[in-house]
Amino acid sequence: MSTVYDQPVSSSAGQDERDRPWADPQGPAGPGGPGGPGGYGEHGGPGGGRGRPSRRRHALLAAGSVVAAGALAFGGLGAANAMAASPLTTSQIASKVDPGLVDVVSTLGYQGGEAAGTGMVLTSSGEVLTNNHVIDGATSIKVTDVGNGRTYTAKVVGYDTSHDVAVLQLVGASGLKTVSLGSASTSTGQNVVALGNAGGQGGTPSVATGTVTGLGQSITASDASSGNAEQLTGLIETNAGIQPGDSGGPLVNSYGQVIGMDTAASTSPSTAGYQAQSGQAQTQAFAIPISEASSIASQIEAGTSSSTSHTGTTAFLGVEISASSTGAGYGGGYGGYGGYGGSSASGGATIVGVTSGSAAAQAGLAAGDQITSVAGHAITSSSDIASALQKHHPGDTISISWTDQSGQSQTATVVLTTGPAG
Repeated sequence: MSTVYDQPVSSSAGQDERDRPWADPQGPAGPGGPGGPGGYGEHGGPGGGRGRPSRRRHALLAAGSVVAAGALAFGGLGAANAMAASPLTTSQIASKVDPGLVDVVSTLGYQGGEAAGTGMVLTSSGEVLTNNHVIDGATSIKVTDVGNGRTYTAKVVGYDTSHDVAVLQLVGASGLKTVSLGSASTSTGQNVVALGNAGGQGGTPSVATGTVTGLGQSITASDASSGNAEQLTGLIETNAGIQPGDSGGPLVNSYGQVIGMDTAASTSPSTAGYQAQSGQAQTQAFAIPISEASSIASQIEAGTSSSTSHTGTTAFLGVEISASSTGAGYGGGYGGYGGYGGSSASGGATIVGVTSGSAAAQAGLAAGDQITSVAGHAITSSSDIASALQKHHPGDTISISWTDQSGQSQTATVVLTTGPAG
């Protein structure tokens, strides 16, 4: 299956369903919904004209899923027992959840664009949970709180690239409404509602209803604009019609409590088992269980780094790596640690550009050179550079080795600078 959501978004009259009674959570199926007229076709292209081409809408595409069924338990920051009250209507759920949501807009300084997504407020002082891919490559982040309408500058507390989780801190925030995290188990067939900043339009969060169609799912998810791909496991699968911009938003149960963070989606009428009788495509949507996302967020908030997570600002080498061989497109470099996606068939990662004033520029690296080692780690691709710099921060001193265009081996010691998030 292959659906690119990282494109300008057409209007989708089939998504906002806050006035639909909870007993009828069929999800968007009419014209304008994902895959229908005015929505997304087989290749994920926009069917309509609405949306701002200069802004990148963040939602990962999912390619291939493997079922590993099993019940998942949820808990975390501010968890509550969802079974203590009566089920709510969709409108009541939206009214309860909306004030704890934020719209996230990332400025991608090295890419010359913007990215829009969603976040969930965890604390009244402004800690926000979102997807890493929403802020990947951000040189600055603005966040608008739905509850009070104010826009804040956001600092990145940390992120986990492998699990697609990020935590932000809103500067100067206080007294914010927060989301409620569910503690009850989730099961297939359960009614759910996804809310978010669909299309990056801002304002009242959009609403998409559906049911849980699978648990413990594994997917390969990729961001079409960057070429990055990651393996995500243990996900909740639903048929709620999430759209670009919904990434980082909540998947909630019938009591208005968060059970997952919307992360990836795919629609394709050619995918077996997912084509409606009308011929319109149906959505496969995937959410990170909130128990997992909140656990990672707690580690990040505590300043605990791991092999997959990073706390604080991002170390920056400042090279663009060729994508002419095994890699493809922009991935993991100016928008992360090392360079654009790709690797060299001859061993080492071939440089096609160097950022002025960066550590790489100060060391004398130039286009055509091949990086062979960073901080003592052998390098064959930009992802290797990212891994080598995972635990480093701006100001750290590391060694870098490369082969220049004349074939001579070179080594230098560099001081890492501050780079974009993610």
